[in-house]
Amino acid sequence: MPTSTTTNLRSRMPNPLPFVPEMAVVGEGLHKVIKNGSVPQVTIHLLQLRAGQMLGSTYFTIRETGNLRRIGESEERITAVATWRDATYFTDAERVALELVEAVLTPNPSGERVPDELYAKASAHYDNKALWTLIMAIAHIGFFTPAALIAKPIPGMPPGQNYSE
Repeated sequence: MPTSTTTNLRSRMPNPLPFVPEMAVVGEGLHKVIKNGSVPQVTIHLLQLRAGQMLGSTYFTIRETGNLRRIGESEERITAVATWRDATYFTDAERVALELVEAVLTPNPSGERVPDELYAKASAHYDNKALWTLIMAIAHIGFFTPAALIAKPIPGMPPGQNYSE
């Protein structure tokens, strides 16, 4: 249900599916992977919230904040994602997931974005299936980033209703 803050908002572009229906297949595949059960959904949403914050995407930030609230996460944990390195609210496995998404999204002109040490930390917490799931959770955000930043879907609106026609 739209809120008073979203009813007057418009996207820059219309829903992409009538123009490029093939993208639904890719999106559905990524959704299926990130819900395969190998990584807790809360970790996926925390990672994607951090990605949205880093990308400056109101759409992703509001979407993932809402997802975290719907699954019962506390306001303290949701708010602390922005400062997760100093916050005491996260498990070691969640911290590794947040560190991975930051490493992937942060340019590093002096070396690898994901050094061996970070990979070793991640593999200590996640098996191969879970690591691939985390990679696909980051890819999911990467796939939808251009749409979020260029087409600007309406924040807080459900999928399929988040574009102006």
